[in-house]
Order: sequence, then C-alpha cells, then structure tokens
Amino acid sequence: MRYLIKFSYDGTNFCGYQTQPNLRTIQTELENAIEVVNNNIRKVVQSSGRTDKGVHALCQYAHVDLDIDITPQKLKRAINSNLADDIHVIDTKIVPDNFHARYSTKKKEYKYYINLGEYNPIERNYVFQYNYKLDIEAMREAIKVFIGEHDFRAFVTENSDKPNCVRTIDIAELEQVNDKVVFTFKGNGFLRYQVRNMVGILIKVGEGKINKNDLEEILESRDRSKCGVTAPSCGLYLVNVLYDDLD
Repeated sequence: MRYLIKFSYDGTNFCGYQTQPNLRTIQTELENAIEVVNNNIRKVVQSSGRTDKGVHALCQYAHVDLDIDITPQKLKRAINSNLADDIHVIDTKIVPDNFHARYSTKKKEYKYYINLGEYNPIERNYVFQYNYKLDIEAMREAIKVFIGEHDFRAFVTENSDKPNCVRTIDIAELEQVNDKVVFTFKGNGFLRYQVRNMVGILIKVGEGKINKNDLEEILESRDRSKCGVTAPSCGLYLVNVLYDDLD
C-alpha cells in the first residue's frame, strides 16, 4: 500500500533532508520511525524534493510503500510516536501506486524571512538577521524580473551538472511588516539554492549595489559567477507543495 505523508520540520539541527552517512537528516529520521511501524522492515521514503541544511518546512510531502495494513490515522500516530520533537507528521493518506511525491508535484511555494531591525538572538535560526535597512521599493520592483519562464542557471549552484535549468515562476513578491521582509516564490519547481541565490541578489538591489536592469542582465547571462552571495539557509521555508488530485 502506498501512503502519502504530509509533514513539517524545524531544519535547525538537521544536515538537510537527504540521507547522509553518520549525519542526522530528515529522511533518515522518517525512515527510522517508519521502520519501527513496518515490523522492522526498512523502506525508502520518497519526498517531493530535498531541502538543505538549516532550511525549514511548514508543508512537505513524501510517499512510502508499506507491507502492513494500517489506517492513515493510525499510521500518523505511530510515526509521530517514534519521531523527535523537531519533525511532525500532519496527515497521511492512501494514494494510487502510480502517485509519486516528487514527480507528481505541480507547484511549490517558498518563503524567505529577513529581519532588518535589531539583532534578535531568539530568531537567529528562523529569520536571517540582516539588521540593516534596505530599499524595499527597489527590491519590490526588481523581484518582478523572476516572474515567468526563464533559464535560472545564473542562480543555481553547481549548474554545470544541470542539463536543464528552465523553470517557471508564477509568483515572486515581497512585503514588509515592521522590521521583517517576507519574500514569496511560487512556481513549477526550484533548483538547488535557487531561492537563496535570488534573495541574495535582491539584497544587493536593496543595498543599491545593482539595479533592476543589472538583475535582468545577470538572469540572461546564465553565469553563476555574476549572481553573488547566497542568502543563509535559516530564513528559508518550504510552505506548500501542490498536487492536482490533492488541492
């Protein structure tokens, strides 16, 4: 039976999603918990995508094929009882055998949070403590450059390994609430470090170091060396994953 698992996690104390030898990862923690539930038979958990070290998820999905007969509600409780406090299963459901948590994905939404005000040690793992003023209007105008279908090779780390860096972004916007700036990106897929690299270049716009036209040229150049600094992982959240049959 194939089960779809909806879950969230605080990425602070993880070395990313994907299993790595001798390191604590989200995938390993989930597979460890599910192994206990599945009569000590190990199963691979297939997620909608991988997040990097320190990145958080409010809504992540994965599927797993189990050998036991268990209701989705009991599976949820059983997995949670074997997980640490920084991962939580929100929901589970039975899905068709041809459903794939990664390849059936239609859209993903990310948010990135920056603090422009006084340094806040309590939020240091959850909001990028930039702690300086930025030109918000210039950034709000420049972020529109990312909307539509583009080759995002200039914003992808290790892009030489990627044969296709074309993605479509439907929403790219930011809002300021007091001293916090929140970036929202929604599209059909995102490449490794893409969101953090886009935020990093927008910070340069906010600092007055480049303008919207410069950003357009960088995007069109497909040259990663022109993009600049990658924003820290702590401010990034996967907030939603959309599927046709689950929305």
